Amino acid sequence: MTTLTITPGRPLRGTTTIPGDKSLTHRAIILTALAEGTSTIAGYCQGEDCLNTMRAFQTLGIPITHTPTELTICGKGFWGLSEPSAPIDCGNSGTGIRLLTGLLSGQDFFSILTGDDSIRRRPMGRVVKPLREMGAVIGGRKGGELAPLAITGSDLHGIEYTSPVSSAQIKSSLLLAGLFAQGETRYREPRLSRDHTERMFQFFGIPLAREADVLVLQGRPTVGWRGVEVTIPGDFSAAAFFIVGATIVQGSDVTIYNVGMNPTRTGLIDVMRTMGADIQVLGLRDAAGEPVGDLRVRSAPLKGVTIGHDLIPKTIDEFPVLCVAAAVAEGDTVISGAEELRVKESDRIATMSRELKAMGALIEERPDGMIIHGAGRSGENGKLKASDKAQSHGDHRVAMSLAIGGLTAEQSMTIADTSCVDTSFPNFPNTLAALLTEPA
Repeated sequence: MTTLTITPGRPLRGTTTIPGDKSLTHRAIILTALAEGTSTIAGYCQGEDCLNTMRAFQTLGIPITHTPTELTICGKGFWGLSEPSAPIDCGNSGTGIRLLTGLLSGQDFFSILTGDDSIRRRPMGRVVKPLREMGAVIGGRKGGELAPLAITGSDLHGIEYTSPVSSAQIKSSLLLAGLFAQGETRYREPRLSRDHTERMFQFFGIPLAREADVLVLQGRPTVGWRGVEVTIPGDFSAAAFFIVGATIVQGSDVTIYNVGMNPTRTGLIDVMRTMGADIQVLGLRDAAGEPVGDLRVRSAPLKGVTIGHDLIPKTIDEFPVLCVAAAVAEGDTVISGAEELRVKESDRIATMSRELKAMGALIEERPDGMIIHGAGRSGENGKLKASDKAQSHGDHRVAMSLAIGGLTAEQSMTIADTSCVDTSFPNFPNTLAALLTEPA
């Protein structure tokens, strides 16, 4: 079993970069595979989640070559995918399996999607139900609620769908299916979720309109799109660990280069600034339709805040490390409207409550969130203690969040089962270690 040992006692100092954005890499692979001609994707995320999506499209007949810095994808056009000869393994990626379910529903062949133990426990009915309304033929465990999913490609028709939850995965799955559907697909959600798919559709020239709070897509465009050069910015969710780490460890001063600053993703900055964090956004620019900037973060004392359902979609992946920040802040942090976190790679409300309690934090778990009683006092962040039973629960974001929390302890701490970190940030231990090394 892979473990990660954290040795506290030094501030985080210096500069760093982070892996390419995982969400954008998935979408770029999908849309370049459907393009006509060759595309390149520079700065892609090399985590296992995205590599599994790359392998999925190789299985679907798309030639893809890769180096450590760039993917080259030979797109075969809108109807260019071919029937896979074996089930497609999406690994640990909820984004991969749900987006592929939408895409493959409109093809003219049969396919099977599966994944690891975690994926086979996660709810798939949230995409299967509306896709079936579009005419998709999808079978699966528990009536399609759970993977593996067997998809018999069929003629789809556009629908008007109001999602009960704000989810970029549901939205993107239906938009990809809508590309292959006859007629118009209209999509509405309670609050705006990540809009990477909308931005990337626009970047590729795919006609997608917004009418007030409704996305409108005309299916089966008469003209396809050509291959392009895509540059993927750094993943904000990966930067989040160093944003929190540099804030809560006294004497820290870190600059993170080339970070995606999509406003549907950066709720952590808003929350952390409200708590008292010192975060500067420098050099804002644009890449592939996405805002990009550099972040300078210096240590600062934090105070507890209230986080309601309006902020949850913008902080959904940063929740575990935000809990670490709250645990060392002064006063209480109240989180509500976050029930969606119970169906991620782990039940992140339960796992973070359990693991942080083992590190000395005072937490009251609730069905849709928690109350965290911070250990800080006026003008000074508190500390956690080293847990002798810290474990990731197979969740990459939990593993990295516990590593950041361990930096505030008095003793070293070892986190068990950390191979899951490779799904999004394979070089995390070395990147963190480099920031903890005092300059010569």
